[in-house]
Amino acid sequence: MDPAGVPSLTFNNGYKMPIIGLGTWKSKPGEVTQAVMEAIDAGYRHFDCAYIYGNETEVGEGLRIKMDAGVVKREDLFVTSKLWNTFHRPDLVEPALKESLQKLGLTYLDLYLIHWPFAFQEGGDLLPPGPDGAIMLSDVDYLDTWSVLERCVDRGLVRSLGLANFNSQQVDRVLRVARVKPANLQIECNPYLLQKELVQFCKDRGIVVTGYSPLGSPDSPYFVSGTPRVLDDPVLKQIAARHGKSVAQVALRWLVQRGVAVIPKSASAVRIRQNMAVFDFQLSEEEMSSVDGLDKHLRICHRDHARNHRHYPF
Repeated sequence: MDPAGVPSLTFNNGYKMPIIGLGTWKSKPGEVTQAVMEAIDAGYRHFDCAYIYGNETEVGEGLRIKMDAGVVKREDLFVTSKLWNTFHRPDLVEPALKESLQKLGLTYLDLYLIHWPFAFQEGGDLLPPGPDGAIMLSDVDYLDTWSVLERCVDRGLVRSLGLANFNSQQVDRVLRVARVKPANLQIECNPYLLQKELVQFCKDRGIVVTGYSPLGSPDSPYFVSGTPRVLDDPVLKQIAARHGKSVAQVALRWLVQRGVAVIPKSASAVRIRQNMAVFDFQLSEEEMSSVDGLDKHLRICHRDHARNHRHYPF
């Protein structure tokens, strides 16, 4: 456990990652600095960032203020970022990583993930528009990207490497050639998207899983009106009432008890603290099974615009 009482998961290279972190996707640049500072005060030490989120400078500002004040030291923190799809080409990988480091005000990352297995056309927009409104794709193979990331580990720019949104065959393909094994797979995971087989697949191979959108991401730009909402689920409401907890706390506790790290995003000081308060109660085996039974295979973050890419994972 870290000093804030948060359990950690141990990577296959010996490094540890706190099982709960602050997600920063969709956090507006103006509010995320404050959210990071609130989170540190609430005991968070794990921060999940990405180039595409467009707010790494503001996240870094929150970290810097708390480090300068002596509240935390760099070695207390676990900071993740992700390589965006337009930077998969080998010559672009290290410059993109260094740009994220510069924005975050750090000399190294604890974890760096390939954000998606498919690449977008390089050299222009982060979401390069094609003539038909689709996104312009690039044919770079993520195995070529991975070999450059391994050299970034050698140079001390990052401690651990991982993948995000890869399927089991794609993870296996990396494992077959990797000199530095992936330590983490980050996937969408919540009571409506159980991911049981993929989580077990990773555990069998010594890969720690992080679940993003653990509350079903109702504020996601991809959330379709009329889709069932995790936070409205009657079974979760019953379990929450039994424990005197919120539905969000039950959903997070369910993932934590499965050994899956969680990175709920919030800019609200109250919810940031509530999301951390999941270590003072336990779900029974029966309750865990009840939540497992809610699976709807409901994926919100599907990135359909890359469906024609040979590495599209779903």
